[in-house]
Amino acid sequence: MIHPSAVVSKNAEIHETTYIGPFCIIGDGVKIGKNNHFISHVSIVGDTSIEHNNIFYPFCSIGSEPQDLKYNKEKSFLKIGSNNKFRENVTVNPGTSGGGLNTVICDNCLFMVGSHIAHDCIIKSNVILANNATLAGHVEIDNNAILGGNSAIHQFVRIGKYSMIGGMSGVEKDIIPYGLYTGIRENLKNLNLIGLKRKGLTSNTINEIKNLINIIFDKNDTIESNIKNNIVESSEIIEIKEVIEFLNSKSKRGIATFEND
Repeated sequence: MIHPSAVVSKNAEIHETTYIGPFCIIGDGVKIGKNNHFISHVSIVGDTSIEHNNIFYPFCSIGSEPQDLKYNKEKSFLKIGSNNKFRENVTVNPGTSGGGLNTVICDNCLFMVGSHIAHDCIIKSNVILANNATLAGHVEIDNNAILGGNSAIHQFVRIGKYSMIGGMSGVEKDIIPYGLYTGIRENLKNLNLIGLKRKGLTSNTINEIKNLINIIFDKNDTIESNIKNNIVESSEIIEIKEVIEFLNSKSKRGIATFEND
């Protein structure tokens, strides 16, 4: 399952069901699970562990040193789960001592051509990065989020679950779960209504979520005060509880609010 032209370290651990294609490079410390497919010209180096059923297209560079001037050759890690697809020219870096030493990608993600995941990023499952979407260091992306082509995410930003970042956007503040964002250093445009519908929510539930979000982001008071509103606190809607949990958790970049704020 290893092409004769591939360069594979004797210290790498590779399951026998994995295919290593022409001109691939597999370095020391790499661990690869079952049924992975490296089409050709893929570089996997560093302390990189890859679970099962992933596919890597030509010219991916996975596990190379972080693009961080503070990186000092410390032992750091890249952990990739299962059923992910890495298209051509995707780059992923391991962690640094300033971010816990780990970059993590979970399961069922799609990284399109030229997308970049920097050091210490945490990518949950079912995430899509379209062509040339780029993440700076320490970015966290929750389940089912979608980033449009040529979008750029500032370091330490959190992207909530089921949120949508439009193409060619620049994001420098946290995006709440189910938020819709387009533009350069702008505010949220709306809720990601398509994402809510895909999740299977009814129109009535979506309308109720919109009303509660309007209360939470009412500019006449602070978000901290608004989420203590009795109507908001008494809501049993899971998505609203998730938004409140997101808002209550620590933010290093601040929260993107809505346009009318």
